[in-house]
Amino acid sequence: MTIPIVHHPDYSFPFPQKHRFPMEKFGLLAEYMRSTGLLTRSNSFRPAPCRQGWLIQTHCPDYLARFAQGRLTPQEQKQVNLPWSPGLVRRTFLAPSGTVLAAQLALQHGIACHLAGGTHHAHFDYASGFCILNDLAIAANVLLGQEGISRVLIFDVDVHQGDGTAALLANTPGAFTCSIHCERNFPFEKQMSDLDVALPDGLGDEDYLEVVHETLQHALAQSRPDIVLYDAGVDVYQGDPLGKLNISEQGIRQRDRLVLGELKRRGIPAATVIGGGYDDNRASLAKRHGIVVEEACDVFAAS
Repeated sequence: MTIPIVHHPDYSFPFPQKHRFPMEKFGLLAEYMRSTGLLTRSNSFRPAPCRQGWLIQTHCPDYLARFAQGRLTPQEQKQVNLPWSPGLVRRTFLAPSGTVLAAQLALQHGIACHLAGGTHHAHFDYASGFCILNDLAIAANVLLGQEGISRVLIFDVDVHQGDGTAALLANTPGAFTCSIHCERNFPFEKQMSDLDVALPDGLGDEDYLEVVHETLQHALAQSRPDIVLYDAGVDVYQGDPLGKLNISEQGIRQRDRLVLGELKRRGIPAATVIGGGYDDNRASLAKRHGIVVEEACDVFAAS
């Protein structure tokens, strides 16, 4: 089958080259997907800006307005840690809509991949860790408001804990948050997910994959989800400057195949987002983010 892929050319825009956040990776990822033949006109979907009603279900209206107008305080802007610009505003309000669109496509097709998303550090009224809005929490709230969806699992394997997602959905019936992350890494003040697994520095492929497998089984048993939002962060990679784990690219590939294969086997729709990845070699980083799409296409090819 052809996998629906969600992206937008405005996910990348002119941005300081030496900034730690690799804004160009989104455009490079789309280019790479086209070069492999996995992204074509027939399976490409482009989101519209996120609806205001969706945004205010999850985030503070005053915070949203002041960010859009460039009126955040210096302290708030420091928490954003991304230079404000109209381009940043546009991509910030596009990306959550992309995750919602990927989730809706997953409900139709069983699988869909978003070439962005995973901004899991954003809280109700403040930014954190390069995350301004929390697309995972926004998408979960939208899904839970529609007929036929009563349980959503967010399965987050980014190297950093999904603290914003955990806090935003802590009191939301039907939302189950699961985070597998490096313990001694950002954020240094953790929130309480429904299921947290903290990993030691330097963990390698074999032990990591065992943890992912066991945690996925526990999360699925506890949440019994109608859909899974899978944050497939690649900052677990052994060479990632913000990582601290020792996972190879093959390990990342095995992880994504493990997760997606289990969800397909159980007949649970899955929408993937790319999460974190900060390699200074942007082309290599884009290819690494493409692994989850490649594995989704392979796992679901027989459908």
